[in-house]
Formats: sequence, structure tokens, C-alpha cells
Amino acid sequence: MIESRLRRGFTLTELMIVVAIIAAISAMAVPKFMRARLSANEAAAISTLRLLSGVQAQVRSLGAIDTDADGSGEYAYFGELAGTAPMRIATGAGPGAGTAGVDELDPSVITNAFGTLDANGYASRSGYYFQMWLPGPTAGVVAGLPEAAGAGAGGAGGGAPGPGGFPDPDNAEILWGCYAWPVRAGDTGNRVFFVSSEGLVLQYENRTATPFSGTANPPDFGEAYTDPADMASRMRIGVAGGNQSSIWTPVQ
Repeated sequence: MIESRLRRGFTLTELMIVVAIIAAISAMAVPKFMRARLSANEAAAISTLRLLSGVQAQVRSLGAIDTDADGSGEYAYFGELAGTAPMRIATGAGPGAGTAGVDELDPSVITNAFGTLDANGYASRSGYYFQMWLPGPTAGVVAGLPEAAGAGAGGAGGGAPGPGGFPDPDNAEILWGCYAWPVRAGDTGNRVFFVSSEGLVLQYENRTATPFSGTANPPDFGEAYTDPADMASRMRIGVAGGNQSSIWTPVQ
């Protein structure tokens, strides 16, 4: 009789109680885990933009890129900063592409993971996309020129208006900007972040019906500027505007 009691298994009621307890614990733990991961991704995006602000200032001060040979350094794209693409060079007739194996930044100033871009010209890390913008030529306003897509494509922009697809030398001495937005809004992150040559990291809550998210709805270069067509305009802080009527505030 004693052996029979020792060998008997759980009853159906006991199993149902155990399952109910596990489900209750999961219901409490999973949302907390998701919030913790989301917060960690946002913190990582902020840290990355602050790092970029420092390394952009470093590369410019060193004069590593000087495509008009005037002695003033210029800001860089991800591929150039990561050492995975040749830096832009002066050709005597304007900016030109550097030579692979010769003109890469060595040592690089950011991880080479940022030098491998997807088909849209985005770098990705910790649930966020990042896109670097450098300025085109001055023609009343300064339009942003995104980085060309693909590994090793840094240096040349992803399209007009730069001469030959390159940023304007004079404007690139004073202007750059980078956005970070969630790969999946509400899942890998909520907020959108931005940093520019002014060095201040801004944030946008991004809680709209159509948030900036993934490759389908990225922020345009002018979203955080007072004039969304002009990179030379000031940052738009505390005032709604842009495609999303976004309101940007400094990250504390």
C-alpha cells in the first residue's frame, strides 16, 4: 500500500494548478522582460549617437577627409568611420573616391559592424536602424545626402545632389546628422533619436498611428530641423513639425 502511494503520479487537478501557476508567472514576467529589452535598446541607441558625436569631431579635427584640400577636415559616413570603405579624397577637380586598400581609416574609430549597410543604406544594432546624412551643395538650402548602400559603399552618397554623388566639401566641414529609429516600433524600441554637428542628442516619443519604424517608414533627413529641407537650419526643439508633426526634446 505504501509503495503504491509513492508511485502514483500527479492528478489532473494538480497538473492544472501547476499549469495555471506557470501561466500566471509568465503573464507577469514576459511584459517586464520586453520592457527591459526595449529600454536597453533605447539606451544603446543613445550611447551610440553620443559616441558618433565624439568620433565625428575627432575625424574632422584630424583632417582625415579634406576633399577640397583647404586644410579643414570634413565629417564622415559610417563606412569611412568604420574603416570598411575608402575615405573621400581631393582630386583637384572636387571630391573623389579613395582607393580601396589605401585610403581606409586605420585604425577605425567605430566598430566595423556599422560599415556594413543594408540595401537602404542603414546600419542596424540592438533593435535600431541608424542612418548617416551629410550635406549636399548650397543652393539656397542644404539638402541632406544619405550614405550609399552596401558594404564598402561609404564616401559616396546614396544619390543627388552632391557632385558625382559626394557631399559638398564646404558644407561637410560643418554639418552632419544621424537618426536612430526602431526596427519594429513598440517591440524593439519606441523613441526615435537624432544627433547632429551641434552635439545635442534629441528624442521623439514616436507614439502615433504610423510611427517611424523599420525600412517602411524611416525619418527623412529634415525631420528634426526647423526647415525640413535645409540641414543648415537649427534643430527644432519643442515645436511640432516635419512629416509626423514630431516634437523633439533633448535627452537628459
